[in-house]
Amino acid sequence: MADIFVSYGRSADAQAHQVAEALRGAGYAVWRDDELPPHRAYSDVIEERIRSAKAVIVLWSAESVRSQWVRAEADMAREAGTLIQVTLDGALPPMPFNQIQCADLSGWGGDTGNAAWRKVEGSVALLVGGGGGEAGTAAETKGKPARRVAICVLPFINLSGDPEQEYFSDGITDDIITDLSKVSALSIVARNTAFTFKGQTLDVGQVARQLNVTHVLEGSIRKSGDRVRINAQLIDGEAGDHVWADRYDRDLTDIFAIQDEISKAIVSALQLKLLPKEKKAIEHRGTSNVDAYNLYLMARQHWISGNDGDVRRDEIVVRICRQATEIDPDYAKAWALIALGQTELHFRHSRDEPALASAERALELDPSLAEALCVQARYLAEEDGKFDEADQLIQVALRLDPESWEVNKEAARLLGQRGKFREAIPFFEKAASLVEADYHSTGMLSTCYGAIGDAAGLKSAAERTLERTQRALAQDPAIGAALGYGAVALAALGEAERSKEWTKRALLMDPDNVTMRWNLACALSAHLGDKDGAIELLSGVVDRLPPTMIGYLRLDTDFDPLRDDPRFEALAVAAEARLVSESSAAAE
Repeated sequence: MADIFVSYGRSADAQAHQVAEALRGAGYAVWRDDELPPHRAYSDVIEERIRSAKAVIVLWSAESVRSQWVRAEADMAREAGTLIQVTLDGALPPMPFNQIQCADLSGWGGDTGNAAWRKVEGSVALLVGGGGGEAGTAAETKGKPARRVAICVLPFINLSGDPEQEYFSDGITDDIITDLSKVSALSIVARNTAFTFKGQTLDVGQVARQLNVTHVLEGSIRKSGDRVRINAQLIDGEAGDHVWADRYDRDLTDIFAIQDEISKAIVSALQLKLLPKEKKAIEHRGTSNVDAYNLYLMARQHWISGNDGDVRRDEIVVRICRQATEIDPDYAKAWALIALGQTELHFRHSRDEPALASAERALELDPSLAEALCVQARYLAEEDGKFDEADQLIQVALRLDPESWEVNKEAARLLGQRGKFREAIPFFEKAASLVEADYHSTGMLSTCYGAIGDAAGLKSAAERTLERTQRALAQDPAIGAALGYGAVALAALGEAERSKEWTKRALLMDPDNVTMRWNLACALSAHLGDKDGAIELLSGVVDRLPPTMIGYLRLDTDFDPLRDDPRFEALAVAAEARLVSESSAAAE
C-alpha cells in the first residue's frame, strides 16, 4: 500500500499530478485516484487506501471545497490523524477542517525548494517517517517524532444475559467515544470503524496494528435492575500491557459519574492534560436523570434498527421519548428524536404531527443539535418546495455534526429526491459507515450506483445490504423492511429464486408496509424483468403513497423498465391527480 493518499477536485488534476510527482521524487509511495482498478467499487478502494495511508494530503480549491467526495476523504483522514491540508488557490478549508493548519501552494509550479512546499514535505516526513531521498534522510537524522496517542474504543460487551440490553452497552460505548473525542491531545478511532469489531474474538495487538493506534480500550457492562457493573481496561497496543484498568459496581444512578471517571482516568493514565473546556464538555450529558437517559437510548436503538416504513416503529419512538421528556422536560436530544419520529409519521403515514414544534423545542434547549435541523430542512423541501433553503440548512447541520447518521441520511435523501444520485452517494456511504445495522442506506446506494451505471458499486452495495438484512432478520424474522431491501439485493446479485422467496415472505409478514412494497417492486422491475409483478405491487399501494413517494415515481431509475407500459403511466397519473385533489381540499 502507498504511504500517501492525495485527495483533490477534478479541476485540480494537473496540480495533483505535480504534488504526487514531487513526493515520489522524494522517495515516497503515492496513490491518487487515477490508479483506480476498473473491477472494484470506487468507494471501497478509496476507503481502503485512505485507511492504509500514513498521510492524506487534501488539495483544497474553490471546486474541492464544494465536493462531498473530498470532504468525506478529508473527514476520514481527520479521524485517523493523518490529514495534511493544502490550498491551491487561496480557498480556505470548510468547517470543521478550518480549525487545522493549511499550507498555501497558490501558484506553486512544482519547485521543491519553495518554502510552502517544504512545510508540506515536513508534515509528510513527520507522519510517514521520511522518504527515500534527502528529505527522508533528514527526517531520520532528526529522529523519529513522538507518536500522537490514538485510541480505539471497542464496543463494550453486554453481559446482562439479555440481548434486549444491547442498546444500553452500545449507548455507553458511544458516549465514551464521544467524551474522549473532546480531548484535544487524543486521536480517537471513529465509532463506525470501532463497531466493525463488535461480536468478534479479538487480538488487541492485531487491532492496534490494523487501525494504526497506540492504545485500545475494551470493557463489559452488566446491567441488572438498579445496579450496573462496568469493567474497563486500557491496553498498550504495541506492548500488550495494561496501562489502566478498573471495575465499577454502582447504582444505576451513578452511570454518568462512571462515564466521567473512565474518561478522566484514561487521560490521567496517559499523562495528558485535560483543558477546562474539555472537562466541562465531557461532563455535559444533556440530562442528569438516568431514567430519561435510559429511555432515550432505548428509543434511539429502536429508531436505528426498527422496521423502516412501519408506522409502529415511529409511534414507539415518539412514545418512549415522550416519557423521557416527561421525566426531564429539558432533555434536548429526546425532543429532537421525537421530532424525527413525528416527521416520519407526517410524511410517510400522512399524520398531522407537531414535528416542527418539537424540533424548535430541541433547538431552544440546544442550538447545536443537528438532528433537529434535519426536521426543519425536510419540511422546507417536502412541504414548501424550498429545496435551496433546505440544502443550506443541511449544510449548517453537517458543519455542526458531520458524524451524525441522521444528518448524512437527510442530505442524501434531499439529493436523491431530485435525481441527483451521484451527489447523494457520499452521504449514503457515510451514513452506512456510521451505523453498521443501516441496510436502508446500503439499499439506496444500490439504486444510486445503478442510476449512474456503476455496476461494481451496485454489486458492492447489494452485498453489504444482504449481509446487513440477514443480521437484522436473525434478530427478528418479521422485519418487513429488511426483507424488502434483502429481496432487492438478492435480485441485484442475480439470485432470482431467493429474491422471490424473500418477496413472498415479506408480503406475508408485513403486507401493509408501503416502503417495503415499493422496494419489492424495484426488485421485480429493475433486476428480475417481471413488469406484471412490479405493477401489481405498486397497484396495491398507489392510493396510499405519501406525496414524496408520488413525486419519486418519475425519478426512481429502478422503474425505468416500466416507463413505456401504459399501466404504470396510469398509476402515476392517478397518484398525481390524487395529490392535486388533496392539496386543493387542504387549501380550501
